[in-house]
Amino acid sequence: MEPGRRLDRRSALRGLAALAALPVLPALSACGSDFAGRRLSIAAGVASGVYFRLAGTLAEVWREHLGLGAAPTVLPTAGSVDNLDRLAGGTADVAFSQVDTAAERLAALAPGDPRAPRALARIYDDALHVVVRRGSPVRGVADLRGRAVSIGPPTSGYYAVARRLLESAGLDPDRDVDARGLGLTESTEALRAGVIEAFFWFGGLPTAGVSELAASTPIRLLDLTDVLEAVRARYPAYSSGTVPASAYDIGEPVATLFVRNLLLVPAALDDDLAGALVGTIFAEQPRLATTSPAALTIDARAAIGTQPVPLHPGAERFYREAKGA
Repeated sequence: MEPGRRLDRRSALRGLAALAALPVLPALSACGSDFAGRRLSIAAGVASGVYFRLAGTLAEVWREHLGLGAAPTVLPTAGSVDNLDRLAGGTADVAFSQVDTAAERLAALAPGDPRAPRALARIYDDALHVVVRRGSPVRGVADLRGRAVSIGPPTSGYYAVARRLLESAGLDPDRDVDARGLGLTESTEALRAGVIEAFFWFGGLPTAGVSELAASTPIRLLDLTDVLEAVRARYPAYSSGTVPASAYDIGEPVATLFVRNLLLVPAALDDDLAGALVGTIFAEQPRLATTSPAALTIDARAAIGTQPVPLHPGAERFYREAKGA
């Protein structure tokens, strides 16, 4: 997906129709009893983010299609790092994560470690938001020197991104800014109250928490053109793209970083269940899109782009059969 481009909904739906012809999809309802009594939980991020909203709809459709005893539990978390910790610790069965955070976790584990995450799909791309009040004198990242800025909690995926961006602008995150470790809800409240002058957030477009802030407080997103090249040279997992002005009524489009988002499961998850989880995502994409427009970007061809995190064997089988259908 090229961030910021318009999506062809009809093409997406035609692709879904083709996928629906696969044996795995019609079989989901019929074989739901195979998963009866299974209890699943989803590590889903902050309650005002796209992860959490999509997780709620995923829980509903997985319960309906797979015949689970109850809808999966949606767990509010601090973000990607927290989600991966829960997946590795066995307190979550499915987790959302930025690809860069998941890749770092994978690299830190020995080959064959059962805690290693495996991907079901690439689902959508997150956009980096650096949010300020519309009347703020801050025009670029370097202007944040000496100011109170929320860079997110250390257990979030965007904490590391914020630090990398500040460093690329010549700022030491520990000395040159008054860094606060606030989550999204706390950041929006602090910006509204004037406690901080800016906050970082990595999320799908649009993120409900940022939209709610924009509805009550005029905001801008910083254009990151001056630091994009330096950041991407050091961290190739990031791509560049544009946040449209219409996303938050910000007046003009801005250039920013994007990163792929993955839906992850433990390597030990059984293949049939992993394949059924993936199949349901594609069968119910229009319903997911009513939760967030970000779900319109879920596409069978793009979904396999999870590298360097390997696909789960059950998901890999699904895509192989989809390609041959």
